[in-house]
Amino acid sequence: RLKKVREGRDNSAVEKCLKSLKEAALSSENIMPPTLEAVKCYTTIGEIVKTLKDVFGVYKAS
Repeated sequence: RLKKVREGRDNSAVEKCLKSLKEAALSSENIMPPTLEAVKCYTTIGEIVKTLKDVFGVYKAS
């Protein structure tokens, strides 16, 4: 199913959405609007999470 979604989506739109999400995460902007746009472009949850991890890192309890 994931393979079908990836084959049928506009990958340039996905890249644009992920770039917008990363830019919002790097600034003080709300990340929800670009996250919703990314979902509408059929960006996977894994791709969204990876983008956010690249900016924020992974939480480790101390």
